Amino acid sequence: MKKTFLAALFVAAFAHAEVTVIRNATIMSESSKGTFKGSILVRDGKIAEVGENVMVPQGATVIDAQGQWVTPGIIDAHSHIAGDGNINEGSVSVSSMVNIKDIINPEDVAIYRALAGGITTANILHGSANAIGGQTIVLKMRWGKDADGLIFEGAKPGIKFALGENPKRAGNPVGGGRGAQPLNARYPATRMGVEDVIREAFNEAVQYKAEWDAWEKGGKQGIPPRKDLKLEALKEVLEGKRYVHAHCYRSDEILMLIRVADDYGFKIRTFQHVLEGYKVAKEIAAHGAGASTFSDWWSYKAEAWDAIPYNAAVMAKKGVVVSLNSDDAELMRRLNTEAAKAMKYGGMSREDALAMVTINPAKQLGVDNRVGSIEVGKDADIVIFDKDPLSTFSKVQKVMIDGSKYFDRDSEVSARPMKEASKQKMIDREKADQPAQKRRPQ
Repeated sequence: MKKTFLAALFVAAFAHAEVTVIRNATIMSESSKGTFKGSILVRDGKIAEVGENVMVPQGATVIDAQGQWVTPGIIDAHSHIAGDGNINEGSVSVSSMVNIKDIINPEDVAIYRALAGGITTANILHGSANAIGGQTIVLKMRWGKDADGLIFEGAKPGIKFALGENPKRAGNPVGGGRGAQPLNARYPATRMGVEDVIREAFNEAVQYKAEWDAWEKGGKQGIPPRKDLKLEALKEVLEGKRYVHAHCYRSDEILMLIRVADDYGFKIRTFQHVLEGYKVAKEIAAHGAGASTFSDWWSYKAEAWDAIPYNAAVMAKKGVVVSLNSDDAELMRRLNTEAAKAMKYGGMSREDALAMVTINPAKQLGVDNRVGSIEVGKDADIVIFDKDPLSTFSKVQKVMIDGSKYFDRDSEVSARPMKEASKQKMIDREKADQPAQKRRPQ
């Protein structure tokens, strides 16, 4: 009932017009065009034209954004929403066989709340209880669609690694751990054990890949090797078909994972959290990894003690592609002001600050050819703010994904009385219900 009601309000009512023009807006394009006053033509879910003067085709839907600001859809490179609350398979040290895709909950209201904050795309990750965790999925916030309808088609899949306190605590019977029962100790329980687990897993994956390569080079004759779902995902990492997103904090652990990746011939796509990244930014950049960090969270646990609010800016200035993420359903809808903190702490320009929640995470997820900037040919994932999006006072007015309007503040506000009346009606009905009579066989 809940899904049908909300979907009817906020999706069916805004089925995308074939042609839409957003006019008279201040556009922060995050492209070579920079920031300018102009218009955007959307056709068949794609950005068809961007400029100071755009002709309005006959029959087009026109959105007058006079006095308002337009940005690309905001992208969160680290989120756990829509995961049905079960994101840690903490019973084993390597859980690369499990997939967040299998537990996507399209009715999670956090999706709609994220939309209200301008989020259009999110990287949904497995938890951090494992040295090698589960497979990840990139979603678009298409509220009202089923689980398959949320999936960002064509986005390369990923896998979650984790270093430091979380995976080792999951193996410690005293400390318990995220995703593990306090009395179920498992290896590893130390940082050196975490490295060993990762190396041993890739020793197996290298052998597994060699067996499959030999069978394929032999013309696929005879019985193929037995498929191992745990090793299949790691084989894809070795082949460059799956991104590694690594939860980490300390600089020594960041360097450790870079060494491991170099030894086995794969790349870390992003270091997540990476609060000591400023100490080893040159090494991260040389490896070719991105960094997805917090704006100013620090000292909330031991391995975060050396974090600084200048981290994102320092890494960016050293050549790392940096994004700011939420790792939190509530913070997720305020990533625009998280980006503004890069200006406060790091002296970043407006465009570079906004890039940390638009084009940079798009690059990290390998979808920058589709989203992250307002350019001709890209998906029409667009956010309209009532004022400067880097102001804490700004509010999202409209959100488009693939040219469809998925959030409209005016419609949301006007629908509230109806929703409140419906809610009260249900409450009254529940209060009026009498307890069911006991029934026993006579």
